[in-house]
Amino acid sequence: MSGKLMDVTVVLNGKKVAASVAPDQSLLAFVRDHGCKSVKCACETTNCGLCTVWLDGRAVLSCAVPMARANGHEVTTLEGLQAESADFARCMAEEGAEQCGFCSPGLIMNVLAMEREIRERAEAEGTAPAMPTEDDMNSYLAGNLCRCTGYTSQRRAIRRYMESRFAAAGEASAAAGEGE
Repeated sequence: MSGKLMDVTVVLNGKKVAASVAPDQSLLAFVRDHGCKSVKCACETTNCGLCTVWLDGRAVLSCAVPMARANGHEVTTLEGLQAESADFARCMAEEGAEQCGFCSPGLIMNVLAMEREIRERAEAEGTAPAMPTEDDMNSYLAGNLCRCTGYTSQRRAIRRYMESRFAAAGEASAAAGEGE
């Protein structure tokens, strides 16, 4: 690495952050340097999911994103999604799905991304959001390594959470239809 730095600006959890960084600095190192300790470093090879963040609302593995790519974009970590994540975290605890908890932040980021994408897809199609299929869950869990569970309790937590979220959405749309 040369001694040359580059200036970057990102919106991190809703706040504009400008910094000078090394050209090879990862988004993972940047967010941790800026106090986002939910984003963890484990494999640094995009195999564990512990470093999952949202870049412009889409889940990415921050260990594989150079700061040059993140420059000018919105970055969201679990610290920026406390309110949104509370219900799912409760479902995880109730289902015994967070044994040691090390993988939980990345898993939560992916589950919230899955919920968001299902809602966006339903809105674009003009339909009510549907429960994720087993294939949906497999796809979203594929990038998360959990060594404590067999994902059974995590799948129960995801189902419970999605049922509560989409049942509430169905009730809200039904109530909106009654008002017409």
